[in-house]
Amino acid sequence: MDQLFSTNSIEYEEDGQSNTDGSLQSWISWFCSLSGHGYYIEVPEDFIEDEFNLTGLSSMVPYYTEALEMILDIESEKHDWIDPNVIEPYAAMLYGLIHSRYLLTRPALHWMAERFRKKEFGVCPRYFCEQSPVIPCGRYDELARESVRLYCPRCLDLYCPPMLFQSIDGSHFGTTYAHLLFETYAELIPKSSLTVYQPRIFGFRVNEQSIVGPRMQWLRMYKEEEEDELI
Repeated sequence: MDQLFSTNSIEYEEDGQSNTDGSLQSWISWFCSLSGHGYYIEVPEDFIEDEFNLTGLSSMVPYYTEALEMILDIESEKHDWIDPNVIEPYAAMLYGLIHSRYLLTRPALHWMAERFRKKEFGVCPRYFCEQSPVIPCGRYDELARESVRLYCPRCLDLYCPPMLFQSIDGSHFGTTYAHLLFETYAELIPKSSLTVYQPRIFGFRVNEQSIVGPRMQWLRMYKEEEEDELI
């Protein structure tokens, strides 16, 4: 069963987050640098400060104002009575929702395309995809439905990420951006892998109608000219 995104393990430091050299860093930088948060990118503060980009989020996140102020490192005396550890999970929830919207912008798509090229998200575990890079995405846009998945544009399938990243909520990446990225940067789409493993018994190919026969072979049997049309 998926370990859905939980922020209970995130501890807030009252004196501010600090780098290894002792200098203060923003909440956004701190959050993205946490162990298991390597898939996230840092959303610029000017994007978050634009109220249009946050439309509808106030009704989805408890302590919305306090969470937003925490994300933007705004100190407000009005909320001093609230324990920061109470606000922290909602700040993480709000940042995740903002993150999924920012991923649809041109700068974010360019950034994720570069990370995809560098294989920063890993490679497809399918043998015949030949180390094709993958990219994180979600199967749902609603919070707490499922953890993040990895999409391979070569075999067109989804895979579970390493355990370290399985606490990330899939809605923080959403269902759209990964496919929008490949529509925008079509040159990143690898050639489809037409090679399919063929089971054999004593050297004879197992019939595809057998219960142990090959599955999903039809997905990879279209011709290259048809592939170009799809792109």
